[in-house]
Amino acid sequence: MNKYLSAVFLFIIFLGIYYFGSFSKIPFADCVGFVLSAEKGIWETTASATSHFLYINTVIFIKNLAGINAIEASRFLVVSSGAATVSVIYLTVKSISKTEWASLTAAFIFGFSFSFWRNAEIVEVYTYNSLWVSLFFFSMIKSVIEKKRIYILLSSLFLGISLWVHIQNILLIPSLLVFLFYFRNEKKYAVASLFIFAALFSSLFILNISQGLPFKSPYSSDQGTWVEDSLKKSTIQYVKDFFQSLAYLIYNFNVFTYFGVAGILLLYKTNRKMFFVFTAGAVCVYGFSTFYAVSDNYVFFLPFNIIFALSVGYGLSSAKYARLRKFSWVCLLIPMGYLLFYKAAFLTEKGKEFHAYKEYKGGLDYYVLPWMNNNAGILEFTIDKKQAPEPIEWMTISAVEYIKVLKGKGYTEEQIRKL
Repeated sequence: MNKYLSAVFLFIIFLGIYYFGSFSKIPFADCVGFVLSAEKGIWETTASATSHFLYINTVIFIKNLAGINAIEASRFLVVSSGAATVSVIYLTVKSISKTEWASLTAAFIFGFSFSFWRNAEIVEVYTYNSLWVSLFFFSMIKSVIEKKRIYILLSSLFLGISLWVHIQNILLIPSLLVFLFYFRNEKKYAVASLFIFAALFSSLFILNISQGLPFKSPYSSDQGTWVEDSLKKSTIQYVKDFFQSLAYLIYNFNVFTYFGVAGILLLYKTNRKMFFVFTAGAVCVYGFSTFYAVSDNYVFFLPFNIIFALSVGYGLSSAKYARLRKFSWVCLLIPMGYLLFYKAAFLTEKGKEFHAYKEYKGGLDYYVLPWMNNNAGILEFTIDKKQAPEPIEWMTISAVEYIKVLKGKGYTEEQIRKL
């Protein structure tokens, strides 16, 4: 089958999966803040660590172009970006492995991985960000494997654009620099590529400074001291963070984690240049995400998860695993694994206690199952003046403001509860 036809089929399949499982009501966390910004329709003019300039403005553009509300515009961008990223994963593995079944399997494994699937079902920036990051990796592999020099330029272009979506992607700069170092003999392309990235990166600072913001504004925020707090943990907490990161990895890739490790070793043996290019980015992202002092740090692993998914595909393509081709359909059972874990958690006292404590936003349904249809909504929670057993004022403040905006547009409280 033509690889681009396979990519189209994957896009359609996951577009359907993600739309079917998409949120019924605006979820908790940062979701309502994003929708509120889009609903106001005021173009974002600064690029700080929390403004997500390109994401918000893309949602507003879709909203205005299609004449739909902010919720549906956000859903369209998140779901379509998620499905497109899965297709790019497939094309990337196919370029480096030349193996159809391994490439398809890797795409399904990543598409069904908990962290990515969950973010494709809610109103968040991370699937849109993942699309640009995956295109960055795709371009680098194309440059090395197929010797297509135009992709040297595209690598910098895609990474530069991704910074306008999420500043966390500065952690991938070492990967780009190692990549360009290996192409130093292609001076024309390497210099032009570096210039493209530098122009896009520096534009963040120029935009903000022109509006009176401090120099550090693109990578800092006045909403929290998360980076500083990350450096103040005890040794025991750092150890716990590390083992938690391994738990995240295994929950995302289950039994296929083994083939990710095998892929890393195989790449080291067969293509040292690509190994060091990807290792430079993977180590930075994984290290930062592991110790970053936020409660939802699992989302920051997504760029690393993309790298690991490529490694899974490359590992599966090894000749010694060729006999596993007839068992590759097992990846389709990954959703069943989430259901089994969900059922098993309810058989334990700690699982029941956790579900009761977090029930205000869905309990174990929210934390264990990636799909979000029939979920608990932040707007309904706020209208009914319900109380949570933990501080969530940072969510409800945006919810209260969004409710006012909707009432100003003629929505009743009963209608708002359903959003």
